[in-house]
Amino acid sequence: MKQVIDMGKPNILIVEDEQKLSRVLQLELEYENYATDIADNGKDALNKLENNRWDLVLLDIMLPELSGMEVLRRFRRSNRTTPIILLTARDQVHDKVSGLDLGANDYMTKPFQIEELLARIRVHLRLQTTAEMDSRQLAIGELVVDTGTREVKRNDHQIELTPREFDLLIYLLKNKNQVLTRDQLIEHVWGFDYYGDTNVVDVYIRYLRQKIDKDFDSQYIQTVRGVGYTIKETAQ
Repeated sequence: MKQVIDMGKPNILIVEDEQKLSRVLQLELEYENYATDIADNGKDALNKLENNRWDLVLLDIMLPELSGMEVLRRFRRSNRTTPIILLTARDQVHDKVSGLDLGANDYMTKPFQIEELLARIRVHLRLQTTAEMDSRQLAIGELVVDTGTREVKRNDHQIELTPREFDLLIYLLKNKNQVLTRDQLIEHVWGFDYYGDTNVVDVYIRYLRQKIDKDFDSQYIQTVRGVGYTIKETAQ
């Protein structure tokens, strides 16, 4: 079962087989209010990566049992977003390039200054947070939806939607400028096992229009006669 070390702090996994260095890194990071854990070999690292949520990983290339490069390669099969900073020896130029090609975000050459490492960690955590916020937000013109908080606003005016109305709006936004048939909307919003009348789509589109478009000059949700509905980038 996947676990989270600390929901209130950024979680950083230190993958380093040099015990003295890993302990120094752990103490420095915890002093900076990060939650940490240590893996001292590749197999243990991969197990912890796959069974916990991490905000950032410090990954040494030279590891026993499973190399850092192999850990990186396997982890990136299922996770393309968690920032990974490689820890490399000074003469490992080829490994630096290979690591970046495999999906590492950055590297630090040993020996390094802890202040520089901390600065790079802050940068990557900030970039990750920004990316996560962007991925949560869907927008078209003045209409903005946060899929995390389920807030819907148009011109900073808060719009209250029912769960079904929200799901319908999200599907329209994820496919904006595309014409969606009633069957498509039924399948993706109501589900495969829905056997009711497809007119329910028309009913909920009307509900959405009342809340999204009625009090505004421009209309985003549009009917394509004989086909279905679309939400268009250029409102009419």
